[in-house]
Amino acid sequence: MGRWSGRKVAVLAGGQSSEREVSLRTGAACAEALRARGLEVALVDVDAELPARLRAAGVEVAFLALHGRHGEDGCVQGLLEVMGIPYTGSGVLASALGMDKVLSKVLFRSLGLSVADHRVFPAARAAEIRAADLPFAFPVVVKPSREGSSVGVSLVREPAALGAACAEAARGRGEIIVERYVKGKEVQVAVLDGRALGVIEVVPANEFYDYAAKYTAGTTTYHFPARIHEAEARLLHEAAETAHRGLGCVGVTRTDFILDPAGTAWILEVNTLPGMTATSLVPKIAAGSGISFGELCERLLDGAALRA
Repeated sequence: MGRWSGRKVAVLAGGQSSEREVSLRTGAACAEALRARGLEVALVDVDAELPARLRAAGVEVAFLALHGRHGEDGCVQGLLEVMGIPYTGSGVLASALGMDKVLSKVLFRSLGLSVADHRVFPAARAAEIRAADLPFAFPVVVKPSREGSSVGVSLVREPAALGAACAEAARGRGEIIVERYVKGKEVQVAVLDGRALGVIEVVPANEFYDYAAKYTAGTTTYHFPARIHEAEARLLHEAAETAHRGLGCVGVTRTDFILDPAGTAWILEVNTLPGMTATSLVPKIAAGSGISFGELCERLLDGAALRA
């Protein structure tokens, strides 16, 4: 039995971010898996009354199934620290850094990882951004700096489409990032307790791995293990472990890369609370590594702690 057997577990899901629906699906799946392993679990939809609800329910440990604003960015982690309730996943600082694509890119470069050329603009300047402001050629990828699940992300092939893409990104949280598009295989690495579990390759029906491709069953083909050379897999494992460790992450993370034809692994981001839905990549990687979904959830719960 796990270390939290017989204790009141709250799976925190939902919230008010743009990833609310994905989080609700993650939370439902994790709660069901933990109950199946004999744990007493309450599924809690996070709102402004969260502190009172946790106290009233006598919650002793929190399993975080949140994504995006106030869930994946360190805010809920800070609340739980103040309340003295142990929680799964990374702490306040690692969560905040992982959610901020601008700061995490700076850290990744300092760690020797390959980061695509990019420029950062205030969201308030969205209407002023021009192709002449970019020191690299089209196509480019435009995204908000503090959103997940490809929310607000656009692949822009021609300068004429740049304005609309920047306006879309400005509707998200944070600054606007415009980065050089890197052509290659989309691959993701799950890291559990500091060790890479494997590399999965995603092949979306369309060229771009957008929100619909991530969460609509049947729109994406997955290959595990990824169809890459052994040396490339080792490179990706090492890069993901370096990023996980550099951010100070705990528990499970998913690091997204583009592997170009020359074998360079371009890091995109680290997801500190990756999706755990039926179409999510971490459960697929774990299963391919011999770890069932229920075992994965219980291992994450066993690692719950206060981290500040």
